[in-house]
Amino acid sequence: MSVITESPSTLDADAIVVGYHSGGDAPEPASGAHDVDAAFSGGLASTLSLLGAGGAPEEVHTIASLGAVAAPVVVAVGLGPAPSDGPVDPDVLSRSSGAALRTLATRPEGAGRVALALPAENAQQAGAVALGARLGLYTFDRYRTGDQALRKAERSAALSLVSSATGSEAAAERAVVLAEAVNYSRDLVNTAPADLVPEDFASAAQAIAQESELQIEVLDEQALTEGGYGGLTGVGQGSANPPRLVRLAHSHPEADKTIAFVGKGITFDSGGLSLKPSGSMDWMKSDMAGAASVLAAMRAIATLGLKVNAVGYLAVAENMPSGSASRPSDVLNMYGGKTVEVLNTDAEGRLVMADALVRAQEDGPDLVVDIATLTGAQLVALGTRVFAVMGNDDEARDSIVAAAGAEGEASWAMPLPGELRAGLDSSVADIANVSGERWGGMLSAGVFLQEFIDEGVSWAHLDIAGPSFNHGGPHGHTPKGGTGAGTRTLVRIAEEYARK
Repeated sequence: MSVITESPSTLDADAIVVGYHSGGDAPEPASGAHDVDAAFSGGLASTLSLLGAGGAPEEVHTIASLGAVAAPVVVAVGLGPAPSDGPVDPDVLSRSSGAALRTLATRPEGAGRVALALPAENAQQAGAVALGARLGLYTFDRYRTGDQALRKAERSAALSLVSSATGSEAAAERAVVLAEAVNYSRDLVNTAPADLVPEDFASAAQAIAQESELQIEVLDEQALTEGGYGGLTGVGQGSANPPRLVRLAHSHPEADKTIAFVGKGITFDSGGLSLKPSGSMDWMKSDMAGAASVLAAMRAIATLGLKVNAVGYLAVAENMPSGSASRPSDVLNMYGGKTVEVLNTDAEGRLVMADALVRAQEDGPDLVVDIATLTGAQLVALGTRVFAVMGNDDEARDSIVAAAGAEGEASWAMPLPGELRAGLDSSVADIANVSGERWGGMLSAGVFLQEFIDEGVSWAHLDIAGPSFNHGGPHGHTPKGGTGAGTRTLVRIAEEYARK
C-alpha cells in the first residue's frame, strides 16, 4: 500500500476507484473524483446516471475510460448523501472501498494495480480507505482446484492511495497491519476442522509467536490434567484430538499497563452428547473464532510495537461425542478450585473459558477481555452483525463499545442481571453450566463467566456468535464465511491502554 499525491487521472494503473454521492438529478462526484470527472469533461455523473447509479453506499459501477484517463477502467462506488457538516464517515468509506475492491477481485486477471481516489482528506479517512480495500480483496482458496482455482498470487493487487493528508502514510501502514490480522483470523475460521484440530491450532500459534517475537507457552493434555484444568480436559475428553491451552505474551520495556485477552477455541463443536441438530452443526468450524481473533490481534499488537504488556490465552478443544465424552450431570473440577455441574455438554465454551479466565488473572492484568462465539442467544438478541459486550465494570464495558465503534465494528452494551445467578444454582456443585430458565441465555452465560472473575478485577466479555461467520452473501469488505470479527476491536483496546 503506497500513498501518493499525483492526479488520479494521469496514473499508470489498471483501475481507478472513485466515489460519488447521491444527489438531486444526478450523482455527485465525491472528494478525490473531481480530476477524473474533469477528464470525462464533467460527464462522469451523467455516465453514472445512465448506468442507473443512485449513490447508495457500497453500490458499484464499472466504467471503461476509453482513454479519458490513463487507467482503462474507472470503478465508481456510492458513498450515500454528501455530509453537510463534515467529512464522509470513515466506516462508510471503509465498507465502500471494500465493495469496490471485491468487484475488481472477481475479474479473471484479478484487481491488478489499483489507485484509490476516494475521499482521504484526513488520516482517519485515509486509514479507512486502505483498510477497506485490503479487507475487500480477501479470498480463501485453500481447497479450490482445477479451473475453479483462483489463487491469491494471481489475484493479488498493488494498491496506491491518493492522499496528501498529514498522517496518511502512518494511517495506511496501520490499516495494512490490521487487515492482515483480520484476514489471518478469517483463514483460521475458514479452515476445515480436520485440518485445524487443537494441536494444529497450537502449532499455528507457535508459528505466529516465532514470526512476531511473542513469548509462548503451550500446555498439552498431560499438563492440563496435572494442572487441574477441568474445563478444558472435560470438554476435550470425548475427542481423539486432545485440548491445548496456549499463552502468548507481548512485552514492552516502557509499558505501564497489562491487558489480557482470552479466546474461545472450540475447533469443532458437535455439541458433545447433547448433540446439535445437523442444521446447527455445519458451520461449527467457526466456534474457534474468538481464539482466532486473539491470536490475530496479538500478532498485530507485536507488529505495531505497542507500548503495553499484552497477554493472549487460547482455550482450544474439540467437543465430540464418544464413549469417553463428558455426560450431562458430570461434575468438573475447574482450574482455581470451583466445581461445575455439566447439565448440557453443548454449553462447553464457557467451561474452557472459565479455566483460561482464572489463569489469565494470574498475570495481574489491568483489564481482562474475553471473546467467544458463546451463545445462540446472542443471534436472537442482536442478530448476525452486532456483537454483545458485557462486564463487571460499566466504564470498561462502555469504553470497549466505543473502541469497537471507532473501528467500524458494531457492538452493543448488555447487562449482567444479578437475579440470573440463581438460575445457575446446582444441587451438587458450586454452579451449573446452564440455567434452568429459558430466557436470557446470552446474559446467563455472561453471569456464569463472571463467577470466575476475582473481586476487583476489571473484566469484559464479548459474545461474537453471530458476527463471526457470514452465512449470506458478501457485503462491504465482509466476505462470506469467517469475518475476523472482534480482531480490530482488541487491537484498538491495546492501543488505548498503550496511551494510558
